[in-house]
Amino acid sequence: MQLGQRVRPFSGPSAARRPARAGSVTVRAAAATRDPKQRIVITGIGICSVHGNDPDTFYSKLLDGVSGVGAIDRFDASEFPTRFAAQIKNFDDEGMIDKKNARRYDDCLKYTMVSGKKALVMAGLEKERCAAGYQQVDPTRVGVLVGTGMGGLTVFQDGVSNLVQKGYKKISPFFIPYAITNMGGALLAIDQGFMGPNYSISTACATANYAFVAAANHIRNGDADVMVAGGSEAPIIPVGLGGFVACRALSTRNDEPVRASRPWDCDRDGFVMGEGAGVLVMESLEHATKRGAKIYAEYLGGAVTCDAHHMTDPRSDGLGVSTCIELALKDARIEREQVNYINAHATRHVATRRTLVGDIAEVKAIKKVFHDTKHLKMNGTKSMIGHCLGAAAGVEAIATLKAIETGWVHPTLNQHNLIEEVVGIDTVPNEKKQHNITAAISNSFGFGGHNSVVVFAPFRE
Repeated sequence: MQLGQRVRPFSGPSAARRPARAGSVTVRAAAATRDPKQRIVITGIGICSVHGNDPDTFYSKLLDGVSGVGAIDRFDASEFPTRFAAQIKNFDDEGMIDKKNARRYDDCLKYTMVSGKKALVMAGLEKERCAAGYQQVDPTRVGVLVGTGMGGLTVFQDGVSNLVQKGYKKISPFFIPYAITNMGGALLAIDQGFMGPNYSISTACATANYAFVAAANHIRNGDADVMVAGGSEAPIIPVGLGGFVACRALSTRNDEPVRASRPWDCDRDGFVMGEGAGVLVMESLEHATKRGAKIYAEYLGGAVTCDAHHMTDPRSDGLGVSTCIELALKDARIEREQVNYINAHATRHVATRRTLVGDIAEVKAIKKVFHDTKHLKMNGTKSMIGHCLGAAAGVEAIATLKAIETGWVHPTLNQHNLIEEVVGIDTVPNEKKQHNITAAISNSFGFGGHNSVVVFAPFRE
């Protein structure tokens, strides 16, 4: 693609078959009110997931209803009350990390590097593989904002173990650098020579959405032309599993793990741990146009709020979430009626063994904002890939973008005995559905009462 070539929306095979979207004119009109410097478009996506590192393969498996949940084999989990997760097996870094660092890096760092560099390759901006495109950008105006909920948990676990068993002299010199939450984004920036805004956001399971909102604000404020943003997490190790067991947050359906992750189902008993990374290349429309980039979708807006209520439990009335959705729509400059797809947080959160509150609070908030929900489809990606914690919003943003691209929304698995509160909303139970998306929101919430909502839509000039 040559410099200055006219930007066009994605026009793959499935896009060509789609009829015109109802409401797309008004969404386009709302977006067009912004200056091209203020419009944020998506030019690259990168993923590491239980379904692999390719976004197309990842989404194809979601559409087919393939669950990535199974028995943990990374360590002996036989003594734990939960012995399964959506664990990435036989991870392939695809040559994106040199061999020396591949031996040293915590998995959280590996997932950040691979997903970040694959997103940059798609955007035509990766330093080694896309030299011509890389030379078109000013590296001082490219930032990296890839957060994580817990950072390098494996290196932290190993460091503490060595300290207790062998003494401080056996702690790795990489213990601190590889454990801290900012290092993944820092290493990606060092690798690529990007000198723009670079820091870590850590808001538990809402991390990646917070990163998208912050990245968009940096672009709109003129701090950067391009931001590489998202989240990464690698928690499926003894200390990670043990910590969530202690919180009494996990499902214990060990006899049928594929059926354990069941949002909005009356028989849900907790969430399923997952892992991976999801990263987007976000840039101003003006900048993408000048360099002739392919545009996959548009980020219309987003918002973050706090429940100010409890360490782990959401507000039962959903007020923090409904406020966040309303603020996101305001930032996106669209009306609520223009949203017809929701990728829900739907974590099946367990506050205690007696009370399942997370799903209900989110549904209450959605019904409060949207009133008439007949036009909505809402699904739960976690039903197939587990809860990726700090990476959840990043991976689910990619699922949302692929739904926009393909015109198909993936099923929510294990929808057999739905809670009363969700009646009136199509949760896409057990089978994929065709759906022309006008605008979509992706919700993510984290311990501490952190709420985040981002709004995506098909790109229209």
